[in-house]
Amino acid sequence: MNIEIISGSPRSQSLTHRVAVFLQKELASKTSHNIGLIDVREWKMPLLENVIGSPDQAPAHLQPLANRMFAANAFILVTPEYNGSYSAALQNLLDHFPKQSRKAFGLVTGSPGGLAGSRASQQLLLLVPALFGIAAPNMLLIPFLDQKFSPEGTLTDPGFQKSVDTFTNEFIWLAEALQAK
Repeated sequence: MNIEIISGSPRSQSLTHRVAVFLQKELASKTSHNIGLIDVREWKMPLLENVIGSPDQAPAHLQPLANRMFAANAFILVTPEYNGSYSAALQNLLDHFPKQSRKAFGLVTGSPGGLAGSRASQQLLLLVPALFGIAAPNMLLIPFLDQKFSPEGTLTDPGFQKSVDTFTNEFIWLAEALQAK
């Protein structure tokens, strides 16, 4: 199974990118699935003009991304909270590839504050069904993110591992169950 983690912050010093890097390593060590990391900062995504319905419809510079998006069986969306929602860069990327029918989505939000991006998580719960995806019921909301993960993507708060384990176990269960159908 191909799982793509989408790091949705365009900021050069993104705190949530730390989590995306950590989750990629964590899932690779727990499963035999292919775990990719799509960083919105690495793709020059124009504002949406045309929906990409297949990899061959993508402009040449986006074809590698289109191949990964269409080959993915499941996604984990990792985003900070911007003005009560997820990042516009994440929205723009997903708008280019809108239909992800019956694919599992894990939702991860975080912030340096105590609310952990909770409003962004609620907005993501509205987005996933619009993509025809299925959101895993256990989300990973990370308060005080800057105190839990190093810039290199290492968990620095061992007390948070249980939350990570619950999220990853439930997400993998859903993704594998949907893949089996």
